[in-house]
Amino acid sequence: MNALLFGPPGVGKGTQGKRLAAALGLRHLAMGDMLREAVRRGTPTGKLAKRYMDAGELVPDEVVAGVIREAIAASEEGFLLDGFPRNRTQAEMLDAMLAEMGRRLDCVVFMDAPEDVLVDRLSGRLVCAACGASFHRQYSPPAKPGVCDVCGGKLIVREDDREEVVRARLRVYREQTAPLLAYYERHPGFVRVNAQGTPDEVFNTLQEALTRCAEV
Repeated sequence: MNALLFGPPGVGKGTQGKRLAAALGLRHLAMGDMLREAVRRGTPTGKLAKRYMDAGELVPDEVVAGVIREAIAASEEGFLLDGFPRNRTQAEMLDAMLAEMGRRLDCVVFMDAPEDVLVDRLSGRLVCAACGASFHRQYSPPAKPGVCDVCGGKLIVREDDREEVVRARLRVYREQTAPLLAYYERHPGFVRVNAQGTPDEVFNTLQEALTRCAEV
């Protein structure tokens, strides 16, 4: 099975994507991880991507597509794509790429939640300044306020997790993703999942949706 998971910031794509891929025997293809792996391995597209990353520039769609092609080609067991595409142009690029490879997306899952829920999740996030471990004021607080359970470092709120910044990110996401959602809603394997429950509840719903989709 080849599946795509997408949705707004804070909806839980990364956490659920890893868990779902492990449960279903798929390779989890997260955009950031794929780029870093291609750079680490020194693949042709990885070397090209590194030039942009080192310069602090966005990696162009064409280069990103090359990284994804390499990752998909190495995913004989099937894949769960997370973090790409981000717009309709990238979605059309992905479809063309898969068609050239004789593959297709079997399932497309859109995870969604009310904006207030997403703001609460993101603005409550705490990150260790030393080791990068992540906590949440409400859902997974540290044992000692302000102190990392892992290394004892100081916990901070990232600049892009401040509430006003989070709301701005969500507005931009909604604007940019509306065409992508319209594009995928026509896909025969499209599923929309309410992601405002507990992590276990959302995981069970996603697993059931993907299992049903794979059986069609």
